[in-house]
Amino acid sequence: MEFLKDLWAFLKTRKKYWLVPIIIILLLIGILFVLTEGSAAGAFIYTLF
Repeated sequence: MEFLKDLWAFLKTRKKYWLVPIIIILLLIGILFVLTEGSAAGAFIYTLF
């Protein structure tokens, strides 16, 4: 959790709020990969990227 606090402090201090949507999308893609890793749909999702 400290990493997230440091990241938020950096974004807030440097006024880099435009990075927040990019970080959220990257996290969602990472979660998608983790959740579909063992399923049959995993092969189809990996072909998209």
